[in-house]
Parts: sequence; structure tokens; C-alpha cells
Amino acid sequence: MTVSGERRAWGWVAHLRDGGTTPWAAWHGEGTREGVYLPGAQQLELLRRLHLAAASQGRRPSPRLVERVVEASAPGRGTPDLELVGATDESPFGPRPVDPADLPDAELTRVATSLLAEDLVASGARRPPEVPPLVRPWRTRYRLVGDPWLADPAREAMVARGRPPGGRGSVVVVVGRDVASMVADAWTSRCFDEGALPWREWLDPFAAGHRLPPRVDLERAAATWARQVGAVRVRVVLDPSALPRLVGVRRALPQPPALAADAVDLARQVAAVLGLLVLPEQRADLLRHTLLPRLLDAPGPPLRLPAEHAAWATQRAVRMRDRMLRAGYAVHGDPDLLVPRPDAVAPAGASGPTDAGVLALAVRLLLDETKEAPR
Repeated sequence: MTVSGERRAWGWVAHLRDGGTTPWAAWHGEGTREGVYLPGAQQLELLRRLHLAAASQGRRPSPRLVERVVEASAPGRGTPDLELVGATDESPFGPRPVDPADLPDAELTRVATSLLAEDLVASGARRPPEVPPLVRPWRTRYRLVGDPWLADPAREAMVARGRPPGGRGSVVVVVGRDVASMVADAWTSRCFDEGALPWREWLDPFAAGHRLPPRVDLERAAATWARQVGAVRVRVVLDPSALPRLVGVRRALPQPPALAADAVDLARQVAAVLGLLVLPEQRADLLRHTLLPRLLDAPGPPLRLPAEHAAWATQRAVRMRDRMLRAGYAVHGDPDLLVPRPDAVAPAGASGPTDAGVLALAVRLLLDETKEAPR
């Protein structure tokens, strides 16, 4: 590292710590060394973006957040923090120094997700109620399967009402909706449970193999349970208004939350970091009950099936509908509801979550944690 380059770099670090937003390429001041190593380029650029976002809201990130960003790591890269171009002599080994402004948004999101995961762990998982609800002995015996994004909140609400699933003679309720939406639901559910591959990396193999994700293959689920309990005790529910009666309650059951595609992808990336910090059960609890409520008002379009996969989804829906009707399962709702709706398919050229959108949302969540007064 040259002396002038080192002084310039430390001057930029001090500038950013003090709330500055000047890009590295435009910075010409100097400063003194404040540590053993310079912070990584991705950490410093994330800090600059945080200052820009905060300034647009008339505030500044908290001093604590500033220091956390400077000292953060970038999980998932498998390589050292990136150095500033012009601040160090290039080495034939390792990654080359970079201009932070040229970094892809995904590099900055890696740092942000590390901080968000730490915040979730520090906040703690949702505690179960001190007094469990009274289990009603006269309750309807049921099992709730199918689309996990539909079934999970309904099942959780039933347990909270003292009506857990299972028991002798249970009716198996297979819930679903149009195939395009269910495919998006399957990925969303995985993102909030254990993490997943990126949307297209996860989706494209299913379409190429002419198959559906297992948890939203309603016909397969119905057939599996029919072999165990008989087809007469299997109910396929495509009309959400029919579900409460089938599980023995009068009040409506909660519908799945509607989330922006960028919000789902941010949860996916946070889940990967949480997997290194907590056990799987706690990870799912933190994602669903601590992170998810903070994502409900995130801007952006919902996750929708790419246009090029619409024909595949329609073909799968028709096949599923015909097989379930031939098997004689009781279907609540029009079987044609399985066919993808036009609004469940993205316009041509749309690609789901975007790196820029995910980063902007991560920055917003980090700033939400600050308690600094307005300027």
C-alpha cells in the first residue's frame, strides 16, 4: 500500500464514519490510520449508501450502526474483504482491488444480511404462550396439508384456538390455489423456513423436468393420504371460504401475507446467515414471526411465475385437475381454479426479485433500527 494511497483511504473511512457520501473515486482528502486493517470496500460502500438513504429521510444512521457496518463481514463469498483500488499495491493472489461504486448490489447485500441476521438473533424468537390454549375434546379431527404458504398460517391459528391437527379419524384437507401462485408459494415458504436457491435457480429445474415442487403437488398429496385413510376422507380445498367449516370452526382463518418479491428474496438471504447462528427451528421462528412482519409493507411487485413458464404451469394444472376428478376426491371450489390466473404470471421480461430492490429493502430495515433524532 502506498503512503499517499493509505492516507487517502483512511481519510475516506473517517469521512464515511462522519456521515459523508462522497464516492471513493471523487475523494481526495487524507487521514490517519485508525486500525490495523482498512475496512473492506463492500462495507464502506454499504455505509455510504446508508448515509444517502438516511439523508433522504432527514436523519443519520446511529453511531452504533456505523461501526457495525465498518466492522461487519460479508458472508457467503469465501474470499477476503475487497480492497480499495488505488489504496494498495495489487497482488498476484486473491481478488483484485475495486472501486466500491462498481460493486454489484449483491455484494453489498451480503454485508447487510449479516447485520440483519445478528439483529434477529439479538431480538430473540417469539416466546410460546405461558398458558397453552385449552384443547377442545369435541373438536373436528383434521390434518391440513398442501400449499404450505396457505396451510401453515391456518394450522397455526387452529392450534392457537385449541384445535391442533391429528387424532383418530382425521379428515385430510389438502389446500391449494392456482398452480402458478402455488409454485411461488412453495419457494416463499422455503425462504422463510430454511432458505433456498435463488428464485430462477430453484424454479427452472422443475419446469424443465415437467414436474411440480412436491409440497404443492396437490394430486400427489391427496393420493398419498388416500392410501392411508381412504379417498373418502380426503378433501381438496380450492375455495378458502370452505376451509373453516371443514376443520370445524366458524371464524375465518388467516390468509397468507402478501409480500413483494424483493422481500421474499431478502428473507432467503437472511435465512442463509441465520443457519450459521441458530438451530433450524429457531431460524424459522425468527424469519416468520420477527422478520416477516417488518416486510409486509415492503414496496415492489409480488413474486409471479415468469411468462415463459406459463404453458408448463397450465399443463400441470390441467393434469392435476383431471387426475383428482378421476380419483373421486371431494373438491371444494371450482377445479378450474387450478389453472393459472393471468395476474399470477409476470409480464414478459420480468425476472422476479432484483438485486437493487433487495439491497434497498435491506438498507431500509437497517435504518429502521436506528433511534437517532431527525437532523
